[in-house]
Amino acid sequence: MLDSGRLDGPEQMALDAGLLDRARATGEAVLRVYGWSRPTLSFGRHEVARARFACAAIERANIGVVRRPTGGRVLLHDREVTYSVTAPAPDGESVGPSYRRINALLLDALACLGVRAAATPAGRARRTPGAGLVSCFAEPSAGELVVDGRKLVGSAQLRERGALLQHGSILVDDDQGRIVEFAAGPLAPAPPAATLRAVLGRAPSYAEVREALVAALAAREGEAATLDAAEADHFAAPHRARYGSAGWTWRR
Repeated sequence: MLDSGRLDGPEQMALDAGLLDRARATGEAVLRVYGWSRPTLSFGRHEVARARFACAAIERANIGVVRRPTGGRVLLHDREVTYSVTAPAPDGESVGPSYRRINALLLDALACLGVRAAATPAGRARRTPGAGLVSCFAEPSAGELVVDGRKLVGSAQLRERGALLQHGSILVDDDQGRIVEFAAGPLAPAPPAATLRAVLGRAPSYAEVREALVAALAAREGEAATLDAAEADHFAAPHRARYGSAGWTWRR
């Protein structure tokens, strides 16, 4: 277990990528919880962004920007709690079992908060990343967690060389409508997402959501040791240049 607190986008993505390396090297899984030091747009690994977003508008609004190691569509990270899970993943193992196992943990944590969420059933077609420049939260894909049909948790998983990274946003409030402010062309706003505030009638704190995740993990897997931040920093170091690079962020 690791709580990284609020850091900028490149640092958070470097930590996720580094912990993926650590899972591969040690065979150990880590649940990480984190936030964002300022509002930050993140693009999916393969999403077309360069011609679709206005850098000047992003800079004027003091919005950070980063490209994720995982796929999917654009997100605006702000009033949320973000989680990541890194773990060994045998070659040839399908995504489904690990995705469902992590979903079960998330559902338990949400239940601890008093939120009754459910996984979207299979059968939904996933849009091409960037199609219509819609937010990740515009519509749920199969397996994603929803309340009354609206997405509450947006997650993506990467499996690479014997390890997996799954990370995602648990919305406290819905900031996704702001994405239209940074588009280079016309864009229809995404429909409202579900939020913890709307479901609970209040906004739980970062610490409250973190503790719900820790409790859910302990109930399923036993008490988790706390990962030393210096060790996480060591694994993140080789990735900082990439995630801090405009060339990587705007490569497509």
